[in-house]
Amino acid sequence: MNQEKLAAKKFGKRVRQLRQEKGWSQEGFAFEARLDRTYVGGIERGERNPSLKNIARLADTLGIPMSKLFESN
Repeated sequence: MNQEKLAAKKFGKRVRQLRQEKGWSQEGFAFEARLDRTYVGGIERGERNPSLKNIARLADTLGIPMSKLFESN
């Protein structure tokens, strides 16, 4: 697996972990973040490459600094 795909998988896994820790469904989280549920699902599976704007939106919704989304589990 190349670096780009590996990074996307790790990022998505981290987003999923943090979302689940908050007790949110994927649909509820997507709604709060003002993103489409299928887009959030794609991020969590490592299939999507979110923009900085959307990474900021995810972090804001989770109530964490953006840097926390890039920490290892």
